[in-house]
Formats: sequence, structure tokens, C-alpha cells
Amino acid sequence: MNENCQDLNCLTGIRVVDFTQFEAGTSCTEALAWLGADVVKIENPKTGDPGRRLRPGKPDDDPWYFHMFNANKRSLAINLKSPRGLELVKEMLKKADVTVENMAPGTIERLGLGYDEITKINPRIIFCQIQGFGTGSKYETGLAFDMIAQAAGGTISVTGEPDRPPVKPGPSFGDTGTGMLMALTILAALHERQRTGKGRRLQVAMQDAMIHYMRTCFATQARTGKAAPRRGGKSGGGNNSPSGLYQCRPFGSNDWVYITTSRGNPEHWGRLMRLIGREELIDDPRFATGAARVEREAEVDAIVTEWTRKHTKEEAMTLVSGVGVPAGAVFDTMELQNDPTFEKRGIMQVMEHPNGPFKMPTWPVRVDGTTARLKPSPLLGQHGAEVLNAWLGIGADEVAALKKEGVL
Repeated sequence: MNENCQDLNCLTGIRVVDFTQFEAGTSCTEALAWLGADVVKIENPKTGDPGRRLRPGKPDDDPWYFHMFNANKRSLAINLKSPRGLELVKEMLKKADVTVENMAPGTIERLGLGYDEITKINPRIIFCQIQGFGTGSKYETGLAFDMIAQAAGGTISVTGEPDRPPVKPGPSFGDTGTGMLMALTILAALHERQRTGKGRRLQVAMQDAMIHYMRTCFATQARTGKAAPRRGGKSGGGNNSPSGLYQCRPFGSNDWVYITTSRGNPEHWGRLMRLIGREELIDDPRFATGAARVEREAEVDAIVTEWTRKHTKEEAMTLVSGVGVPAGAVFDTMELQNDPTFEKRGIMQVMEHPNGPFKMPTWPVRVDGTTARLKPSPLLGQHGAEVLNAWLGIGADEVAALKKEGVL
């Protein structure tokens, strides 16, 4: 048993019926699962969550994507278009604390599992919906994936070089970022229910979530009176210098280090100049103030780059951060996965999956020194019998009959 992780029991006893797919909703329910909730993923018996990338009669061509967002859950593969399958799921919803869905607008209602129906049978349930665009939006019925949310929510508009087309940020803020906001709100609603005994309907739109993550950009707009611009690798506010990516040896595609001096700490400039052997510039009127350095940003960048090009990115990060100036090397996914310190600390763990081991990032919050233990993502329908027995008291004979009928 690994000592760098633990079974978190924060949400033990909380039952979640999970109708999510792909990433925004699945990220939300995976967070609950890592924290100890019993998350049962309701899936189509033939292909499951579309994130499984399953096609009838063909092998899964990307099982790793599914692993990333469905660890620690259980799978119930059940036909919601059969009356008996729908009845069983409704029985589960009567016992559930939370249900989450992020299907296309109107889908959950057409299945007969919408908010109005479910709250009649379980007024204590926390009913959660994640959509692309919010109720009342002129795009309300539009479909959205991560990149659509990032475009419509503003994050793409501020990403990239100022004189070039906008760029989509690499991480899936639109999906996972939205899911985390919903997970946090679910925890608040569960806490409130202890006091009131009442459930809540929670709704979040991916576009609205992206606007939430743009708060510093709206602050820049308020300060300048103009839409927040693209600034490439520079600080978003445009009022720090030096601030940006500086090239390092041996000059590969990711051999860069991000260095920034804060306008809130004037000492950063002096510390950096002393490190790189340019003490004479500390009090030079051309560079002595933050405003002066912003006006001569290109000159400042050239001074810093001359030094960083003599070092590897890790050397530069270690030296600069060592004198109390913020710095971060640009590490790629392979470098991060192969860094043993992440696995040692439990931030990366190996999933012992029936189809083979798989290392992946886990829940990053430590509880009393360790993080949550990673458990395998489920095979399609893997936990059908045990879920139906634990939740509804259905025995093996009835499960066999349900499979024969095509319900499971």
C-alpha cells in the first residue's frame, strides 16, 4: 500500500448518480469520487460514455482519455430507453444525494430525468447541470466543447502574440475548469442541506465559467479603458518588466524559463540584476522604476536573455528563484511525468487498470499530508451487479434476468 496517498473519506456516504460524458461533467464527478463519494456512472450498454472512444465491433483507440476523467468511479451500463432500465435509475435517484449531467440541451428532460421529475421523487437531491451556454443566453441551445467555451468566454482573445491571430490555450480550462466550479458549489449545497434539509438545482455554463477565469483581464480593461490585449508570453496587465519567456540552452522548443519581477515588490529588479552581474543597472534612471522598464521592455528583455542563454532552463529557474525572484522553467508533459518527485508525493500515481498500468495526475490537494488514492477507471458496466445490489438490494438472479432482457 502506497504511503504517499490515502482513501479520502471526506464524502463517505454521499451517493452520486453520474450522467456526465467527455470532460466538463466527468471532471466534476471525478473530484467527488476522489474525495470519497460513491459515484456511479450511468452508461450506454453498447458504447458507454463517448469519451471511451468505443465503436461497435472495434477496439478502443484512446482508453487513456477515459482514464483521466473517470478514476475512482463505478460503472452501471443500463438501457435508459427501456422502461425497466429507466425505472431502476429513478429508484437510484430516490436514494442519491447528487446527480450531475452535461448532455446536449434538452436531452436529460427527454429521457424523463429532468429537474422537475426528479425533485418530485427526491426533494433533497442536489441536481446539477453543466451546459455550454447559460439559460437566457442567445446561444442557449448551442453545443459546446472546451475550445468553444474558451472562444466564447474570452480566454482565446487574450492568448497569443499581439500581432498574430489568437491561440487556444493548451489546457482544457473550458471543460475541467467548469467542472471544478460545479464541484465546489456541490460541496456548499451539501453543507447547506444539513441545515435546511432541502436540495438545490445547480447550473453552470461553460461560457460563464470562462468569464469567471478572466477576472484579471477585466481588471486590465478597467484600468486601460480598452479590451484586454494579447501579450504573448508577457504579463497580462502589461505593467511588469521584465516579465516573460526567456530562451535557455540547448535551445530546444521548450528550453525557456519564465521570469517576472512584480510591480508590488521593487526589490525583485535589484535581486535579478545582482544575480546576472549587472548591478550598475539597478539605479540606472533608464531602468530604475517599473514604468521606465516597461517603456524599455525590449532592452530589458535583451539584457535578461543574454544571461538565460548561458544556462539550461532548470539552472535558470533554480538560480533566479534562489535569490527571491519568481521563475518557472517550461516543462513539457514528458518531463513532468518522468520527474520522480511527483510520484513520490502522490501527485502522479499509477492506475492498476485491468488493461494495463497507467500513470496519471491525481487530486492535487493534500489532506493531512497525503493526497487521494487513485483507483482504476471502470470497465463499461463493470460494477452493475454490485451497484444494483448495494443501492437497490437487487440480487444475482434478477441481475441475470435484466441482462437477458437487454436492460443491462
